[in-house]
Amino acid sequence: MDLVVDGLRIFAATGGRPFDAALPAVVFVHGAGMDHTVWTLQSRWFAHHGRAVLAVDLPGHGRSAGPPLASVEAMADFLPGLLDAAGAADAAVVGHSMGALVALAAAARHPARVRALALLGVAAAMPVHPKLLAAARADAPEAVAMIADWAFGRRAQLGGAASPGAWMVGGGTRLLERSPPGTLGVDLAACDAWSGGIAAAKAVRCPVACVLGAVDRMTPPAGARALVEALSDVRQTVLPGIGHMAMVEAPDATLAALAQAC
Repeated sequence: MDLVVDGLRIFAATGGRPFDAALPAVVFVHGAGMDHTVWTLQSRWFAHHGRAVLAVDLPGHGRSAGPPLASVEAMADFLPGLLDAAGAADAAVVGHSMGALVALAAAARHPARVRALALLGVAAAMPVHPKLLAAARADAPEAVAMIADWAFGRRAQLGGAASPGAWMVGGGTRLLERSPPGTLGVDLAACDAWSGGIAAAKAVRCPVACVLGAVDRMTPPAGARALVEALSDVRQTVLPGIGHMAMVEAPDATLAALAQAC
């Protein structure tokens, strides 16, 4: 589905069914350097179970036009325009990693537009190692290799995909490799610069589900503790043996948590 948001052509997958603004909307927001395809399994389930789905490619990602937005705040302020373009009054917003920061900031900054939150691979702050940030800004292959290595839990590194024949680490690598030049560096810099996690969490009044991977090396569950404590209405799910890419590594368990939240 192509929409026009802030003068840009923006793509959002609708889970295989036409978007119906009369249904409760669910917006899926991807992480740094990624796109809507990380949500393929979960977005299709919601679209076939009474929800109107927008799995968005943020500006400068996937099939969306424009340069990438340079801050978490700018990405959060983009979401109301997306809802306006689709004709939706509000939505449950599901975000992963950078997308979780965007979802959290959107709920704090635009409370009337976010009825519920689900945050995957989230932490109160997401500082980026200087070597990774420098490599990403230079579009160096090492940046993709570092993320692919750290993003998946050991079980995913060895195999264990829910779909026979799928290679999770290889798929994640190819996804990052096809990110437009400069995009990953802009995204990681936005994550590194954002320090508003706790303040945003204290401002959020809608129900929140935090879905965390027990062996996540990028945003360990301990990093979410202060965030969880700051939220007023939160349910936390920790997935055993799962790394940063919960929706890919454990699609069914992730869906079970999201189905309760959205």
